Amino acid sequence: MSFNFIQKDMQLHELKPIYKKKAKKRVGRGGKRGSYSGRGMKGQGARAGRKFQPIIREIIKRYPKRRGYRFNSWREKPITINLNVLEKSFEAKAKVSPAILAEKGIIRKQSNKLPAVKILGRGELTKAFVIENCEISKRAKEKIEKAGGEIKLT
Repeated sequence: MSFNFIQKDMQLHELKPIYKKKAKKRVGRGGKRGSYSGRGMKGQGARAGRKFQPIIREIIKRYPKRRGYRFNSWREKPITINLNVLEKSFEAKAKVSPAILAEKGIIRKQSNKLPAVKILGRGELTKAFVIENCEISKRAKEKIEKAGGEIKLT
């Protein structure tokens, strides 16, 4: 005895998911979580469709708004080095940059990055230096140029 199965095309209404639907948790209707079900007692927080302002806004509003106060005013301050340190540590016509200063152990890397360096004008300078990638005070700039040094900003 043979059966002849007629294969018909599947229709949209015959499609079924391969997994069961997860029932949505209905909170605040008694049951295992207690009568209030984690919503507390009366009030806005206990109601359906509650909407609160973001709490961060309230924190920001409490900050003092003083003259000159800005949220983005924080910036890493450069490490300061005086000319007398350069005079002792380097020979004439030497190149001075944050990388070379870190190699010589005059400055340290901060979280594996070279920090910004500012050269200040304390001390006398008799040697000419080539200074690269450093901030320089006005007084230090005058002394470096007077000694025959060069400043390269890149």
